[in-house]
Amino acid sequence: MNRLRLLAVDDAVPFPGMPVTLPVDVGADTRVLLVPRHDNAYAGVGVVAEVTERVRVAGRGLAVSLMPLHRAIPGAASADDDGVLRVEVEPRPDVKPAPTLTRELEREYRAVVEEILELRGDDGRIRTFLRSITDPGALADTAGFNPDIAYDQKRALLETFDVIERLTLALQFQKERLAELQVRKRIRDDVEGGAQKQQREYFLRKQMDAIRKELGEDGGSAASDYRQKIADAGMPDAVRQQAERELDRLDRMGESNAEAATIRTYLDWLLAVPWGKRSEERLDPVHAREVLDADHEGLDEVKKRITEYLAVRKLRAERGMVDTKRSGVILTLIGPPGTGKTSIGESIARATGRQFVRMSLGGVRDEAEIRGHRRTYIGALPGRLVRALRDAGTMNPVIMLDEVDKLGADWRGDPSAALLEVLDPAQNHSFRDHYLDVELDLSHVLFVATANVAESIPGPLFDRMEVIRFDGYTTEEKVAIARTHLWPRQVERNGLRAEEVAVEDAVLRQVITDYTREAGVRQLERELGTLLRKAATQVASGTRPLPVVLDRAAVGEALGRAKFVHEAAIRTAVPGVATGLAVTGVGGDVLFVEAAAMPGQGGLVLTGQLGDVMKESARIALTYVKSHASTLGIDEAALDGRELHVHVPAGATPKDGPSAGITMVTAIASLLSGRPVKPTIGMTGEVTLQGRVLPIGGLKQKVLAAHAAGLTEVIIPERNEADLEDVPSDVRDHMRFHIVGTVDQVLPLALEPVAVAQAA
Repeated sequence: MNRLRLLAVDDAVPFPGMPVTLPVDVGADTRVLLVPRHDNAYAGVGVVAEVTERVRVAGRGLAVSLMPLHRAIPGAASADDDGVLRVEVEPRPDVKPAPTLTRELEREYRAVVEEILELRGDDGRIRTFLRSITDPGALADTAGFNPDIAYDQKRALLETFDVIERLTLALQFQKERLAELQVRKRIRDDVEGGAQKQQREYFLRKQMDAIRKELGEDGGSAASDYRQKIADAGMPDAVRQQAERELDRLDRMGESNAEAATIRTYLDWLLAVPWGKRSEERLDPVHAREVLDADHEGLDEVKKRITEYLAVRKLRAERGMVDTKRSGVILTLIGPPGTGKTSIGESIARATGRQFVRMSLGGVRDEAEIRGHRRTYIGALPGRLVRALRDAGTMNPVIMLDEVDKLGADWRGDPSAALLEVLDPAQNHSFRDHYLDVELDLSHVLFVATANVAESIPGPLFDRMEVIRFDGYTTEEKVAIARTHLWPRQVERNGLRAEEVAVEDAVLRQVITDYTREAGVRQLERELGTLLRKAATQVASGTRPLPVVLDRAAVGEALGRAKFVHEAAIRTAVPGVATGLAVTGVGGDVLFVEAAAMPGQGGLVLTGQLGDVMKESARIALTYVKSHASTLGIDEAALDGRELHVHVPAGATPKDGPSAGITMVTAIASLLSGRPVKPTIGMTGEVTLQGRVLPIGGLKQKVLAAHAAGLTEVIIPERNEADLEDVPSDVRDHMRFHIVGTVDQVLPLALEPVAVAQAA
């Protein structure tokens, strides 16, 4: 590592290749480290910059011109004899990926930026500069040059080391900027052309009236058509009366009235709702289970719940029981991405003989998206539920409410509050859309909601849901899914026939363990697609005899070196590193908690984007170790005059949750006692000041992550022992579980014996 002068850049983010001028004197230094600073908080990543020119500014002293070269991570800081603050610097230059991985992203990024420049009226210089950049990392950094991109977005871009991820993030930011510019242009054009449009429509209506008069048409045919459609629509009495009132208004005002088009649109929407139309539901639990088993591996809980629902409906129908308004069911499937939550909705619809409609709620912030706009607004439309019923063509479809945990809220209302009435079986028989302003019976709709995490769902809304957890798949389940579903689909998508390519289960297992580490199977399908594209090339060129057999060598050639290795043994080889288990929005994960001590005032430094809960866990862990130092065999003066630093790597990813307590205690105790943590063991559990180990959630996901990471032992709280029944038996058979109630039980299990530590 190098030691460089630290220069803070307030409220701005420097990027490699972006010249910077600062009113400072850097003395004889030729290189410095520039680190963004906002509200006195430093970023975790900076840039190494070379001094290109020193100038004297009139009335302001010295200034330097700097050219940032590459990213770097600041380490320990200290002042030299001249009082200059210097830091240890870990250079992080870009690792250029293969052009095939970034070509499409680069092309799309350039196209988006050129559209922005066209809207802003660029004179061609920026476009020429952009075309001169061939390095994908440098291309992504140009997004940070844009003054319209927020500081937080620029910092996120700076802290993204992976070039492909950075280019994807930069593309997202530029797309947001393009959308904003397009909206502004559209508003400007609408304002300029509004008056002309109204005048043109006025003359066209006059001409249409004159033509109808010459042809002898009085406009009554349109009203009679509407009247016939209303009579045939099977509307409830209240809805039919509302439609006839609006039709009478249309007759009285005539077709030439400006409001006539609004009334016709309203009548069209009333007629678009499939009043009285229902799919003939197939109430056969055995058939439903066969369909679900054919479409999905595992997921036994959701399959059981669907068959139970159909069994109850079948018995009520056969025994003539009146279907009450409170018998609806709201299933909510919660789990990581790629575990089959959305696709199982289609299977439910197929198993029950219903129509299927998907509503994506991710990012929805306007309450009118659910309830519709009131007709007094220009451009008013019904809500998504009315549109879903129109698309389904029946009043009893399966409606998938996708990504319900990603609903937003702003000044336009809270969509989650509007969903309360939709998802409450006691109320949704009389749902009222603001646009239609009539009651809709949603009690026969089977709502299936999906979410990645339950914590983001508002409490009142969550209370109306019946939750089924999707905790991810084991390796063997993924092999079965790959063989039964993913492989045949990718063979077809890549233009191959089943007899032209072959693969063994052992090779599929290699792809799963070495190239994917996810709860679901999306990345697995992408990797299989990459394999089959290579095979398709060989089949098309005739370079190999058929069938093309994909073996381990072919996997390495197509996918490169393994992306995931069992690193617990390497990371925990030194004292101060403990292996913890966590649950994120994408499933279970293994986190390494690192502790180090350095000269200081006895404080505690926490890094790694930790949330408030994990910060509290770290402070409690330090307090516990200090207060029980003698019991733990630690010198009570071990931290005198020293500062403790606790770090959870992957600092760009925010982390929080009440399950890292015993991991932090173990890491600190390992550091101070000099005893490394056993490389085969992972742990989860919160700790109190008295050393009690509290229960945690998501045990199944954490155990699956530990198994995938090569760990063979897991320490869990004693109150979570019953949750082990949820862990698949093939995983339980390969792992050993330690049930603990206090930290005193954790440390002997987690730390290497004293003799082993001394020998090491």
